[in-house]
Amino acid sequence: MPIDIRNPSPEYRAFWDAHHYCTLTTPRADGSPHVVPVGVTYDPDRGVARVICSGSSRKAANVRAAGEAGARVAVCQVERGKWATLEGVARVRTDPAEIAYAEQRYKERYGRTPRENPERVVIEITLDRAMGNA
Repeated sequence: MPIDIRNPSPEYRAFWDAHHYCTLTTPRADGSPHVVPVGVTYDPDRGVARVICSGSSRKAANVRAAGEAGARVAVCQVERGKWATLEGVARVRTDPAEIAYAEQRYKERYGRTPRENPERVVIEITLDRAMGNA
């Protein structure tokens, strides 16, 4: 059953609001998947998901390598028999206001302020597909 990205069920939204770590899958230069654990925030009102990370990370480099068109990525989380995946096109954002907003969203979801990182960027994913059984 398709999930409306901007109007998910209350259960799906609650699953993305709860404290779960996730994976981010980005494409390497050779097309193979690069999968790493991350914290993700889902913003159905804006139709985006966000990952904060260091600008020098491999995940940020993989997204940057796709250029202006962005990179096709997926984020996923699992808890026992429940799972949820969000897919879309990612771009690296460096604007300080966007980084601060993403840090605040992270703090709200994970209950802690992210560690200080002057190289922080935001991988912003414009969502076009959602799946799961949460």
